[in-house]
Amino acid sequence: MFTGLVSELGTVESIERDERGAMLHVAAGLAGELGEGDSVAVNGVCLTATRVSPRGFDTQAMNETLRRSSLDSLESGSRVNLELPLRAGDRLGGHVVQGHVDGTATVRALHEEGFSRVLELGCAPGLLRYVVLKGSIAVDGVSLTVSALGEDGFSVSLIPETLTRTTLGTVAEGDCVNVEVDVLAKHLERLTAVRA
Repeated sequence: MFTGLVSELGTVESIERDERGAMLHVAAGLAGELGEGDSVAVNGVCLTATRVSPRGFDTQAMNETLRRSSLDSLESGSRVNLELPLRAGDRLGGHVVQGHVDGTATVRALHEEGFSRVLELGCAPGLLRYVVLKGSIAVDGVSLTVSALGEDGFSVSLIPETLTRTTLGTVAEGDCVNVEVDVLAKHLERLTAVRA
């Protein structure tokens, strides 16, 4: 389990693709806290460290992960948001994030509003039905609050700290980002459907 509070920006040193999926080599200072087999969130996707060195780690993304997320668009040199899993007893500063990306959204527009930057994101109706105004959402693994909701998308507002510490500070119109909705919404839908 994660909180959506990014620990560090890592750099994809290389990515190797074949018919089985992709192998990512990520340079990251937090590698010193990882062991082989440990979970790490990469742009909000929970992956497993398969090899660890003092300066980085390797991880694999299966085809299902590549289809559902934006990881397939990564290239050598891409910056990625990294987060280590929550430890028992740690503060839950963001919200409950599983690292199970539900889908992607497209950045439709960006504009400045005071000291914040607003990202307008378009997404599929199947994803949008779980999004509520002022609810929690993870975008590329960053815990955010939905600041506006429309018929075919939603907006989030980013403070300067988020712009500096995460990849969201460099996204542009047309970029694809990972989205994980609040898991409680999905459970409620499933439970109420069973009772109906």
